[in-house]
Amino acid sequence: MRHDTLVDAIGNTPAVRLRVDAPEDVEVYAKLELLNPYAMKDRVARRVILEARRTGVLREGAPIVESSSGTMALGVALVGTYLGHPVHIVTDPRIDPVTLAKLEAMGCSVHVVGAMTAQGWQSARLERLAELMRDLPGAWWPQQYSNPENPAAYRTLAAELLEDLGTVNVLVGSVGSGGSLCGTSAALLEHLPDLKVVGVDCVGSVLFGQPDVATRRQSGLGNSLYPDNIDYRLFDEIHWLSDDEAFDATRSLAREQKIFAGNTSGSVYRVLTHLASRAAPGTRIVGIMPDRGDRYTDTVYRHRPEGPIAAVPTEVLFGTTVRTWSCAAIPRGDRPVLVFVESNTTGTGMMALRTATRLGLAPVLLTKDPTRYPELEGTGCTAVLCDTEDEAAVRAAADSAAAGRTVAGVTTTSDFYLAHTAVLARSLGRPAHASGTAALCRDKSLARAALGAAGVPQPAHVVVDSADAVAAAVARVGLPCVVKPADGSGSQDVRWCADVASAHAQAAQILAATENVRGQARPGRALVEEFVDAPEYSVEMFCADGEALCVGITRRTATALPYFVETGHLFPAALPGTAEAELTECARQALKAIGFELGPSHIEIRLTPQGPVVIEINGRLAGGMIPELVRAATGIDLLDQQLRAFTGRPLALTADRSRYAGLRFLTATGPGLLTGIGGTAAAAGVPGVEAVVTTAVPGRTVRPPRDAYDRLGHVIAVGSTPHEVETALDAATALIRVETAPGP
Repeated sequence: MRHDTLVDAIGNTPAVRLRVDAPEDVEVYAKLELLNPYAMKDRVARRVILEARRTGVLREGAPIVESSSGTMALGVALVGTYLGHPVHIVTDPRIDPVTLAKLEAMGCSVHVVGAMTAQGWQSARLERLAELMRDLPGAWWPQQYSNPENPAAYRTLAAELLEDLGTVNVLVGSVGSGGSLCGTSAALLEHLPDLKVVGVDCVGSVLFGQPDVATRRQSGLGNSLYPDNIDYRLFDEIHWLSDDEAFDATRSLAREQKIFAGNTSGSVYRVLTHLASRAAPGTRIVGIMPDRGDRYTDTVYRHRPEGPIAAVPTEVLFGTTVRTWSCAAIPRGDRPVLVFVESNTTGTGMMALRTATRLGLAPVLLTKDPTRYPELEGTGCTAVLCDTEDEAAVRAAADSAAAGRTVAGVTTTSDFYLAHTAVLARSLGRPAHASGTAALCRDKSLARAALGAAGVPQPAHVVVDSADAVAAAVARVGLPCVVKPADGSGSQDVRWCADVASAHAQAAQILAATENVRGQARPGRALVEEFVDAPEYSVEMFCADGEALCVGITRRTATALPYFVETGHLFPAALPGTAEAELTECARQALKAIGFELGPSHIEIRLTPQGPVVIEINGRLAGGMIPELVRAATGIDLLDQQLRAFTGRPLALTADRSRYAGLRFLTATGPGLLTGIGGTAAAAGVPGVEAVVTTAVPGRTVRPPRDAYDRLGHVIAVGSTPHEVETALDAATALIRVETAPGP
């Protein structure tokens, strides 16, 4: 076949029939993507670079910067340098000499980072990439893990399969960034709605609900993060292979089929042959084989197994931790339903819906107002409109959405719907809080009574239902005091009051409101409390099987008085062992007092010289992105564990790393209209910074924070010591500018 350029020669790879042990008329084909000029990612590089040039994002002759140690680096090098772009590849010392030689031979600038950061090699590479993006004018980064052109590039692969084979019954592919298998299968399903999609992952990869194992040795598949390009709704079955099993399969592929490939292709081959041996006559199975074996001559091909090699996979329920070749079915059209009764509108709310899909569940959001959730469309969740304040309407909506499917569980990430969720879950016979427990979490006046009855230390307080009762309440608790609503959330309407007049005014404002921000009826009560002037912590607890486990303790900082808006966190808090034990036991007793026995909770405590004092019990995950800090510091994904707990699945609450993570919120220093937030790219390049996120859009009215809704974004940093984390956060936030103009 003739081509005018090497870039044009990408694609049109052969589909070769394999000789396998299978019933008569079962056909097995290998789509040899490894026969692209360099490898399968050539397709992605061509698509993303040409599209960036077409749209003007990548200017003629501008530098291209990518972080990769494998086939994506080669693809970007091929297409980028051929089209006249300087190409900079950021990699680490683990890069194999063959790939390095190829990159250098094509004229790339290869930047090998000298040492990993506290977050590992990937973080070190991204820090160097950020420096290059800052130093190279007009530089462009393909961002393969989140660029939608990645999966789109594989529509050509799907078209080739249809042209060559006409029909495909089963498609098998490895999963790393999610582009190849998701892009190919999505395109094929438009023509072949009965296609079965089988993903191949490695033991120790987080992609399909497994714990992260940093020591895994396979490359080209698996991941320690969740790429945006994986569409979990496409998969029917997942297989996991250990390193030993994958490497053994790779050598079998060369010996039996004469295909000298990498471990990604070997893993696909092992699953292909297994499926073929059990297929019905007339079945046509295709496996995508991405990579050549020349990079692996000294590793995969010289590897000697350290453990047993499974001959067949162990069939497990999705979510079961695996150590050897295992498989789990997740039927695309009949997945168990996980019902959410409303949710947080951003942050953990939308993350929870995506997590449910990743766990092989079909998330359904029951909501009174879908427009509250601007990111809903991208979550893969079905939204069902109903009056979430009406128990009968909620049950009817849940039954209708399930449409005969199993309801695996009911949950929420929103403080405002804990009681609603518990009622629905109990009516469906799913894991739920005990009757009354959720109500105690929502109503701080009821929680105070329960804590008092159990003798748990808490501030002196008085519940008032009239502003006229405030003076007497202040006389009992003393000044200064704190006045807050009984059912508040996010520090809204919580005020420090120096005198009776300000306490009276604040209580009057709270009691005058008949509805909260979600349109729910307010209870008509406020709390006047003693102000406990002591450092504030939150204890992140998780309850299961009658045991309350402390996941860790967060040190919290807040705005200057009279407000109590969180400005930052450090997890875990740097505390003496005795203080940590005191805080943990206090939190445990607080949960016992309200009968809390299931799932995550977040107990806010101030540590006085006399001991801990409970400020609030929140019967849900911490807000303020604290779960992300826990995950970065310990490897424990609390959101994932919450969904497991409320669907009755096994939990994994053991830390697999020991680091510190911190966060600073971005806020306005004065009132006005937000015109932009600058300096985020530079802040993202600060060593130790893991994420810089802006949540506010220009044109919004802003002010110095009075409640959590005034926050405009955040910065997260990770390090081996609290000092490393604080230093990174200081440096990053100093580079960020919240830009405003005078408002009306």
